Amino acid sequence: MSIEALRGDGSRYGLFQGLVESSQDAILIKTLDGVITFWNAAAQRLYGHTPAEALGRHVGMLVPPDLKDEEDELLGRIARGEWIEHYETRRTTSDARVRDIDVTLWPLRGEDGNVIAACSIMRDITDRKRAEARVDELAVVVESSQDAILIKTLGGEITFWNAAAQRLYGYPPAEAVGRHVGMLVPPDLKSEEDELLGRIARGVRIEHYETRRTTKDGRILDIDVTLWPIRTQDGTITAACSIMRDITDRKRAETELAELYAQQRHISLALNLMGSSQQIPGARAASRYLPSTQGQGVGGDWLDLIDLGAGRVGVFVGDVMGRGLDAAVVMGQLRSAARALALAGLPPWELMRALDAFTHDLPEQFVTCVYLEADPAQGEVTACSAGHLPVLLIEPDAPVRELAMPTGIPLGVGGVPHQQVRFPLRAGTAFALYTDGLVESAHGDLDHQLALLATTLEQVFTSAEGLRETADGMEEAADRVLRTLLPDTAAYSDDVTLLLVSFPTAPLETAETELPGEAVSVPAGRRFLRQHLEAWGLAGLADTALLLASELLTNGVRHAEGPIGLRVWHSVRELGVEISDNSVPRPRARLAESMEENGRGLILVEALAAAWGTRPTNVGKTVWFTLLLPPAQDTTHLPALPPAKAPSVTLP
Repeated sequence: MSIEALRGDGSRYGLFQGLVESSQDAILIKTLDGVITFWNAAAQRLYGHTPAEALGRHVGMLVPPDLKDEEDELLGRIARGEWIEHYETRRTTSDARVRDIDVTLWPLRGEDGNVIAACSIMRDITDRKRAEARVDELAVVVESSQDAILIKTLGGEITFWNAAAQRLYGYPPAEAVGRHVGMLVPPDLKSEEDELLGRIARGVRIEHYETRRTTKDGRILDIDVTLWPIRTQDGTITAACSIMRDITDRKRAETELAELYAQQRHISLALNLMGSSQQIPGARAASRYLPSTQGQGVGGDWLDLIDLGAGRVGVFVGDVMGRGLDAAVVMGQLRSAARALALAGLPPWELMRALDAFTHDLPEQFVTCVYLEADPAQGEVTACSAGHLPVLLIEPDAPVRELAMPTGIPLGVGGVPHQQVRFPLRAGTAFALYTDGLVESAHGDLDHQLALLATTLEQVFTSAEGLRETADGMEEAADRVLRTLLPDTAAYSDDVTLLLVSFPTAPLETAETELPGEAVSVPAGRRFLRQHLEAWGLAGLADTALLLASELLTNGVRHAEGPIGLRVWHSVRELGVEISDNSVPRPRARLAESMEENGRGLILVEALAAAWGTRPTNVGKTVWFTLLLPPAQDTTHLPALPPAKAPSVTLP
């Protein structure tokens, strides 16, 4: 029926007009020369023009400038009787917005059958086109991505496979799409994929899950996978999208780095020599060293317990700034140097001066340390600190307190001398030395932690007085301190070092005298020594002790101006004899020429004494030697040194 005939039938035309006006699609009628003759409500909603503004105007008002010839072409095709369905183009609204439009056009004919107009049904597809553009852009991004991307159903069937997935696994899309994703899973992980898909089905997003996958040629790759659920419009999860990245090289590098760290850690621990503190006669000690679990781990903490001879003990704790192998190497150098200087008999202040000069040229120049030289026979301890944390003093029947000594400046700074301080040393006294890893915390104040350490030590040693008398007791005390100060034993941000050392007993007997620097002092000294050896029940050592004392007294008379000090003491393990004078040069053992009368005294001392040595004093030096008591008289059950290497000689 023609449009004129429809108009002539009022009832049918009204029905037609009602249907057109209620349509959600814009409908307009235009003549073959483009004049708009009909404009429904949806057309007004789409373009913004009211019917009064649109009717009678040329349809070109809707055409963007770059499509000005398009409308004439479409009308020409309509004039030839064509139907044009779902033609996609662009049109302009009254407020100059450009919309994507889907147009269907068909010719309207008159009574004579000739085409007289065109009817257009137009639908706004702007959102769809934008979505398609986004999809196209996404497709470009997905295909150009360096990460493998695939989509799989919840049953594991692969439905999408990008170019990077082909490069990663070796399968082209034709070989991958439609197959189960299990083809990529190594046999030992066969149940893993089902577990992952189960989590996706529950709506879980899985990010940076590290696993292993198999390529087409059988290689095993380390893979980082991110998976998330794909939902339909009603929210139903139907599939999973996976983004996969090859991390094989990274994992290999991590493994190599871990091996390197482990190697450095092993070397550093070997340099620290921190397994456990050695036990020294006359002292009881327990040490703890916990390397940092962060970064490069082992750092520059060190401790040392040194048998200085004659019942004296050197105690060291230090900390080199930094961490890792470099700090550990510097620490090893300092530890060796400090031990050598201590064994050479340098007093603490002079030892610190030498270490300061030694440290100045080292790569890690910020070092703190503290050194104690304990002499239980003399009943005193000498201490010197180079910028280190305070030493805690644990005396019998007294509160734990800091050892009152100048802090000093760290080693390597130079220019400021270190001061030593001498304190009385009572039998049963213990000391706690440590590094900052024990007391410094990101969550606690340093003063509070130091107070906690002091309180803990006081509680530990007062709860069982016998702790300081045995090595096992000291070990128990060290464990209790760590449990309190470091309750989280899984991680340490810095090295932790703790050394507890106690001096449970003083010498059983001691005696001393002062002699003039004259020849008569030699026999006088022998009489003094014999008298006390007999009184102490040690007459069996008299021959050797008198011979060696005679040699040292003679040296004192010949090379020094009096007075000459003679001190003798014994413990349950050894006898000690010390000769002091005001001569600065230290004696040294040497091989005498065949015709020489001198040079043989110290060779005798070297041969017959269990140990001997020298140390400086305020006015000169002290030369000492020790002899081990016979096994029947040694109640400590400590291993004895080798027996004397030459027969004893009887002196008057």
